[in-house]
Amino acid sequence: METPDTPDAVDFSLPRSWEANERLNALIPGGAHTYAKGDDQYPEHLAPVISHGRGAHVWDVDGNRYVEYGSGLRSVSLGHAHPRVTEAVRRELDRGSNFVRPSLVEVEAAERFLATVPTAEMVKFAKNGSDATTAAVRLARAATGRPRVALCADHPFFSVDDWFIGTTPMSAGIPAQTTELTVSFPYGDLPATEELLTRYGDEIACVILEPATHTEPPPGYLAGLRELADRHGCVLVFDEMITGFRWSEAGAQGLYGVVPDLSTFGKALGNGFAVSALAGRRDLMEQGGLRHSGDRVFLLSTTHGAETHALAAAMAVQTTYAREGVTTRLHTLGAKLAAGVREAAAGMGVADHVVVRGRDSNLVYATLDERGRPSQEYRTLFLRRLLAGGVLAPSFVVSAALDDADIDHTVEAVAGACAVYRKALDAGDPTPWLGGRPVKPVFRSRA
Repeated sequence: METPDTPDAVDFSLPRSWEANERLNALIPGGAHTYAKGDDQYPEHLAPVISHGRGAHVWDVDGNRYVEYGSGLRSVSLGHAHPRVTEAVRRELDRGSNFVRPSLVEVEAAERFLATVPTAEMVKFAKNGSDATTAAVRLARAATGRPRVALCADHPFFSVDDWFIGTTPMSAGIPAQTTELTVSFPYGDLPATEELLTRYGDEIACVILEPATHTEPPPGYLAGLRELADRHGCVLVFDEMITGFRWSEAGAQGLYGVVPDLSTFGKALGNGFAVSALAGRRDLMEQGGLRHSGDRVFLLSTTHGAETHALAAAMAVQTTYAREGVTTRLHTLGAKLAAGVREAAAGMGVADHVVVRGRDSNLVYATLDERGRPSQEYRTLFLRRLLAGGVLAPSFVVSAALDDADIDHTVEAVAGACAVYRKALDAGDPTPWLGGRPVKPVFRSRA
């Protein structure tokens, strides 16, 4: 633990995880298959490599157990190895997972999804969110005959494809001509969005955004976007990868009552299994089908998009949400956690520096320096102490498998982290408490 002469000392090490990370980085670019899971997102030598998980807990290869938040980048909302989901998957695995023709599971999954999200009329499944959002963009361009995409600049991620990644600091390899076709607007600002749509006239194919994130939409905002899209003849797309199920079973559109033309779902839909969905108006979606007379749109066509076990997982997730009131539980757990973290931060005098934000079912936190600016150094200090306290929390996004004891344990770990945070603020320099290089943002131009 911390001693006066070595303020950065933490009685915690991960030798097997460190060795595994070396192997990962030697064979896999970035050391992980998602940049947000890279070891650069964690304090130096303290990036646990996971052995297994159950419920709200995970174990690393060094044998340490953690209370886990943001599981699977928000995809595991029921908890790891949920029995209803794993049983549904096992049943399908014994029957085969992929065939030369559609299986009956595909129509059953579509019927179930459209009953859960009644604002949509057709759905097509895929394996990841990027494919679904890019398909929405392609469909909007085909339907409108327009080239440009207007995306919300305040939302961090939409797709790995060029139309979005070209707008980030990691734009290497993407032609400027492609990037120029994507323009942006600020969240919550209808006049600015209207000005953008007016400026580009009949060039904007779609407006795409997350309907809500760490802030609630201003009153009338989503309805205003709906009206703007109609007036300017463009397609309104809601990216519901995060808001789907966490805001309501039918996503943010179900909660706020504003119907997009197209929407994309994923993450919580499969509770960790690979399944995503593009859903929307029949007249749009059918342009990627066989029952229309216009030009064909290559909408989504994936070898593994309709694997039976993943679709069975999705149906089991929807059943569990309906039967167990999961969305309500996520909000209740998140509210308890947020209150505890805020109280712990206030008790240590860092309430203005460790700040919890977001909807209770989707909490994130900010780590701010002496001047109130976001700080990767202070984030490193905070993460380091949480890890040593048995909490793996790149965010505070809850799963339904958490219980009161888990949250109490988390708040205790936060209090310990905040005590060190206060010392660093008083010293005016967090460096002695980092134990190595600071964590880094995902989107940066240089490694």
